[in-house]
Amino acid sequence: MLNAINLNGAAFLICTVFLLTGTFLFAQERPLKFTKQQIASESYETVGVFDVDNDGKLDLVSGAYWYKGPHFQTRHYIGSAKRYGEYYDDFSTIPMDVNGDGLTDFITGGWFGKQLVWKQNPGDGGEWQEHLIAEAGNIESSRSWDLDGDGIVEIIPNTPNDSLVIYRLLLNANKKGVGSFSKHSILGPHGHGLGFGDINGDGLTDIIVSKGWLQAPENTFTGEWKLHQEFELGTASVPIIVADVNKDGLSDLIVGQGHDYGLFRYEQKPATKKQKTQWIKHPIDPYNSQYHSMEWTDIDGDGENELVTGKRYRAHNGKDPGGNDDLGLYYFKWNGEHFSKQVIDYGPYGHGKGTGVYFSVSDVDNNGMKDIIVAGKDGLNIYYNEPIKQ
Repeated sequence: MLNAINLNGAAFLICTVFLLTGTFLFAQERPLKFTKQQIASESYETVGVFDVDNDGKLDLVSGAYWYKGPHFQTRHYIGSAKRYGEYYDDFSTIPMDVNGDGLTDFITGGWFGKQLVWKQNPGDGGEWQEHLIAEAGNIESSRSWDLDGDGIVEIIPNTPNDSLVIYRLLLNANKKGVGSFSKHSILGPHGHGLGFGDINGDGLTDIIVSKGWLQAPENTFTGEWKLHQEFELGTASVPIIVADVNKDGLSDLIVGQGHDYGLFRYEQKPATKKQKTQWIKHPIDPYNSQYHSMEWTDIDGDGENELVTGKRYRAHNGKDPGGNDDLGLYYFKWNGEHFSKQVIDYGPYGHGKGTGVYFSVSDVDNNGMKDIIVAGKDGLNIYYNEPIKQ
């Protein structure tokens, strides 16, 4: 099913503001057109994008299936994910060649089973064998980040009630994965939310959790990570975005509330002799709820990143504040002073679209524009980002 979504109405409003204010930055915004394609009505909440069969074309992997690119109409069974009520215990799809055989596997885990696992790509169309990485505790979602700058990502699950652990892929002499991970615990229970970025400008990747930020040591895996309890972010998004939004040389935070209303920017102000580092909270969108997942990426091709996010549909089965509000998928563009909200899709269930816990942004149709691939309890969809003709 294909539905064209054109944001010309938003473009008209932007142009009107330009005429009234004379602010040049508004004039640079251009409308984006997305074409919505429903891929499946399954209720998995995570989707990854990678080349499953090594044919040079990107495929989709979501839940129990992978969908062959470039058209994604043919699906192949991977193996069932365990189900607990409305949830599948499958809260990430992180691509990685774990065993070094040249085929891309993926890493996932869940809240109920408390296990971090990797699923092995067999390369022959058969079911994918599941391998245990660790009994990690309740996993809200997992993310990957190259913490030590060696070109290979580490796996870090957000386990609110359990220790924060970095899982590092073990390599052989040829720098290929051997199918197992080393484990490095750096903090105890750390709450809902997880992010990565250089907070203090020392060139190292710090880790952000709900109750503060962990300063990276020189040696990622043997040094001590120092916790700075400078803020309290609540049921924060996974990920928390770290970016110098206002270009003042200091990293800011972009934080959604995964189980409440609100999307905010925390502006970092430097420490002085009289006071510690300050974080000034600015609203981006306080009127929508369940901003559980987000991506910071250049969605309009202007060389600057935008914030792509939306409402997680039935995050707590409708029991969160705003849980039964209409669904939405958006991108937010920084205009030099604040974020402007651009609607990609919006409406009640069956019309609008929300997000799950892990979505992907990738140019799946190879047209030079990044597309948005979103799974959730409301189905799996691609939003094709169509080039705008000048």
